[in-house]
Order: sequence, then structure tokens, then C-alpha cells
Amino acid sequence: MNAKDLLPYGLGNPDLVEIQKGYFVDAEIVDDLNKLTEDCRKAGFELRIESAYRPFEKQLSIWNRKARGELPLLDGQGVPMPLPTDEEELMYAILTWSALPGASRHHLGTDIDVVDGSSCPPGYEVQLTPAECTGMFAKFHEYLTGRFSGNAAFGFDRVFVPGRGKIRPEGWHIAHLPTSRRRLENFSIDALRSIYENTDIACKNVLLARLDSLAEDYIYPYFV
Repeated sequence: MNAKDLLPYGLGNPDLVEIQKGYFVDAEIVDDLNKLTEDCRKAGFELRIESAYRPFEKQLSIWNRKARGELPLLDGQGVPMPLPTDEEELMYAILTWSALPGASRHHLGTDIDVVDGSSCPPGYEVQLTPAECTGMFAKFHEYLTGRFSGNAAFGFDRVFVPGRGKIRPEGWHIAHLPTSRRRLENFSIDALRSIYENTDIACKNVLLARLDSLAEDYIYPYFV
């Protein structure tokens, strides 16, 4: 595959811009993201990015560290859970909150995790949990919901919503859909399988054995 074909998998050389300190996005979404940020500011919110572009190696590191118990493994309610000893059970536990390396929407440069910086208490470390969405950031997310439902968010919308696939809803994750759709046009599950075959990834055997069904539940429902 050439460099362009590798982009949907978090590989290759994307055209990135540092939009907030330490956070990079696809150059094509910068204008619309600035518009959304200004829109939120006028409404009294500080749109602050907590995660943006993430290369394959970063997603792989998250996946493998969760599999080793070096990062917290959370259940469907966002509560820490014991590390399963069965490889398939472990894989599905990780998938509750983490995308498959090579199939994360954060690879696209079009997706960001956002909070209202003005609502964060001093020294608070954001966790990106449902409790935050319905707690300290509730008004911010209610505002975003209104903008999304009115098609007034400059191309941005939520992707991980109730009733879509098997990944838990993530109110904090928003995507610039017009751009992400173009980035995903050449995504291939066979290419992802080839990447896994040549990668040191936890749960590798069961991932390869279940990849087609995993795609139906954890990948394609979110390629909207």
C-alpha cells in the first residue's frame, strides 16, 4: 500500500495541524473546528480537546497496556474490573471502551474528545467517562446536542451513540463527518488483517479468528 492508502489505519504521513497544545488534527477540519470552538465560547463554554489524532502505534500501546493490566480496564459502567485470564474475554473487555488498533476513528485526524475546560475544577484530571458527561460537563454536552440536532455544528457530530454497534456511547467523542467519510473510502478489513499478522498485538490469535465479526460490531457501525 502507498502512504495515502495507509492513512485510515493510523499509518503513513497525514497532513496534521496542532490545533491546541499537544493535539493535532487533519488540516482540512481546522476552519470548521475553529468555528465550533468560537460558537461554544459565545455560549459560555471552553471547548477543550483531551484527545485528537492518534497514530497506530499509540492505539496499539493503549491496547497492549490494557491487556497487561498497566492501564485500567473498565466495565460497561466505567468501573475498574479485574483482568480476565481468558484471551477472548479479555479482548471483548478492552473493546468496551477502546477501539481496535488500525480501526480507531482517532487515526483519521478528524475526530476529537472534548470537554468544557471552564467547568473543570483546578487540578482535576479528566477521565472521559459517562459520569462526567452527565455531571460537570452536562450543560456543555446538552449545548452540543442542540447544535448537532440542528445541523449547526459545522460538520461535526457524535459517532458513538446508543443503539449503534457494541462500543459504549461516548458523548465526548465528536467527528467532522464530511472529512472522515473521505478518509475511510479505502479502508479494507483484509488490509487490517495483514497489519495484525505482522504486529505484536495482545489477543492476536482471537483477533484474527474473529476479525470479520468484530468488524460488524465494532468497526463498520461507526464508519458513518
